[in-house]
Amino acid sequence: MSAYLDASALVATLVREPNSAAVDTFLEHYDSALGVSEFAAAEVASALFRLVRTHLIAQEDAEARLSDFDAWRSIRTEPIDIEPSDARLANAYVRRFDLTLRAPDALHAAICRRLDLTLVTLDQRLARAARELGIEVRVPGG
Repeated sequence: MSAYLDASALVATLVREPNSAAVDTFLEHYDSALGVSEFAAAEVASALFRLVRTHLIAQEDAEARLSDFDAWRSIRTEPIDIEPSDARLANAYVRRFDLTLRAPDALHAAICRRLDLTLVTLDQRLARAARELGIEVRVPGG
């Protein structure tokens, strides 16, 4: 089965954090297709910009990391398009207060549901909600 990488997993490949090694290992050994949406890519850029804004990394460093990310993405992943039905389903997921999903996470879950993809995330709240929705989940290192 193919997997979909959310921003939490993607950022861990660009910024060293506690689960970065686990994500790297997962990616090294995963031999099926990997998908990344433009929305997840935008979240990655936003996360790097937040690090620039808070002076944790230099702008040039963030730009270099984004360039590396774009190159890796074009070689290793398949683009995942967002459909209007994904937004409608994400809206329904957010309205399920028991799931405690934020809109961006609900959109990732909706994409995985539509395409029957395994969600790869480091976000424990999203992982719990996705499992509740019947979506297969992988949490590297978790």
